[in-house]
Formats: sequence, structure tokens, C-alpha cells
Amino acid sequence: MTGILGRKLGMTQVFDESGRMFPVTVVEAGPCCVVQIKTKEQDGYEAVKVGFGEMKKEKNVNKAMKGIFRKVGVGLYRLLKEFPMSDLKVGEMITVEKFQKGDVISVSGISKGKGFQGVMKRHNYKGGPASHGSMFYRAPGSIGASSFPSRVWKNKGLPGHMGSEVVTVKNLKIVDVKLEQNLLLILGAVPGSKGTYLEIRKDN
Repeated sequence: MTGILGRKLGMTQVFDESGRMFPVTVVEAGPCCVVQIKTKEQDGYEAVKVGFGEMKKEKNVNKAMKGIFRKVGVGLYRLLKEFPMSDLKVGEMITVEKFQKGDVISVSGISKGKGFQGVMKRHNYKGGPASHGSMFYRAPGSIGASSFPSRVWKNKGLPGHMGSEVVTVKNLKIVDVKLEQNLLLILGAVPGSKGTYLEIRKDN
């Protein structure tokens, strides 16, 4: 697996040789610094911990993280994630060079928060009749039975907080790679709003 961290910059559109238009998401991917190497002998599994987004103020980093950064002699990073990768060394930089046009990737990020929402928006309920005094136009209707089970089933779709959760979109295609700007152009939409940090993974 090949992995990299990035930040969503927004969406735009590109055209191919035939003039067809494609919507793409522009992601600033890397460079990511390898901060730590996890080994099976010491940690029980193999992975690399990479950092992205340098911190401008040292006071915003806690003592535990400062110790990790000082130990390996790298800068202070805002975001740290692990990827099951190998053949890398501490201090090595991961860039968009590891990705090519046409690669199929998975992108994970925190989705946009929608606040408190009802069942029609949150769970795609149909709702009740819109006329003749139905009294539950956008309400869920009955949520249980009286005799059995005399309670509401677990996982019943009800109103509540929507969005602001980790979402993974698979089988996205890379339209273009801008090496000089550290940019990936990904076909379609990815989770989150502008500025959302993303995990980008490619199965080798």
C-alpha cells in the first residue's frame, strides 16, 4: 500500500483531449515526513507514521509529541497518521511522485457537519402525507409497537446529529498529478469542506 496525507483545496473542472469536461477535487498532498517506523518485533505490527502540515508555533504542540519530533530530528507537524508501508526510513519525505495519472485510490476524511437533523434528511425517510391533516408531514411516524417488543429497537433511525464523521470514498481516479505544486486532481468529490485533512491510499 502507498499512502499520503493531504488537504482539500476545493473543486474545479478539467477538459480532456476530446473536449469532455470532468469535475475534479484539488488536493494538496504532501510532502509528508516519515516520523516513526513501527516494527513487528517492537510494536507487534509493521507500519510507518508520517506527519503533514508543519506547526508554526511550538506552544501548540504537547510535550509527548515534542519528544517524538526531537528524537528523530524533524519539524513539528500538525497531523500524524500511520500507513502499512515499508522500505522507508525516518526523515524520508513522501511526495506525490508515488502517484500517477489513472491510479485508483481511496480517500478518507471528516465529512461536513450538518448539525441536528430530522429523519427525512438524516435517514431518507419518506415522511407522511402533505395534506388532509396528517399531522406528521416530516415526522418518523410510529417507532415501535405496544405489545411486542414494548420498546424501541436498537439502531432505529431517529433525529440527531448528522455529519462530522469519518467517511471513506473508494475507487476514485487520479486525473492529473502536479509535481511542482504537490497537487493531486481527483475525479469527483471527496469528503469534507475546504481545508479538510485527508488520507489518500493506493493499493500497489
